[in-house]
Amino acid sequence: MKLIAAVDQNWAIGHKNSLLVKIPEDQKNFMKYTMGNTIVLGRKTLAGFPNGIPLAGRTNIILSSRDDFTAKDSPIAHSVEELFEILKDYDTDSVYVVGGGKIYSLLEPYCDEAIITKLDYKYQADTWFPNLDEKENWELVETSEEKTYFSIEYHYLTYKNRSPISF
Repeated sequence: MKLIAAVDQNWAIGHKNSLLVKIPEDQKNFMKYTMGNTIVLGRKTLAGFPNGIPLAGRTNIILSSRDDFTAKDSPIAHSVEELFEILKDYDTDSVYVVGGGKIYSLLEPYCDEAIITKLDYKYQADTWFPNLDEKENWELVETSEEKTYFSIEYHYLTYKNRSPISF
């Protein structure tokens, strides 16, 4: 299982249920990784998608503690244990955790790779990704050349978890 996110210098990922910034090349990169695969996300992240509907071309699995929550054509897990039961039917090398903050924190220990777009800026934020630079088991293994979108500078980073927890 893999994590995929865009983070700022403070590992922030969102503000008021929205991304910090939308960069077309990064959105294409997200699509490249996730299209045809399985994504795991929380209810609030789903609400932030266009019209609040699951992303096309991917199996969307929603993790929500709300028992009354439903989403069209998407499996719903009401606990991490229930999520892992659902994931037994999927190739976990093709599963991407796409947010939000609580979902990233819950599932980070079980992931073996993180694909991070690191924004060279500090945004006002209320939601964060776990800071992988502060975690002993995560190692930065690849950094892209600097990219620019208008005044925003960013890099694509790949981290590997040396000791993911099996589920």
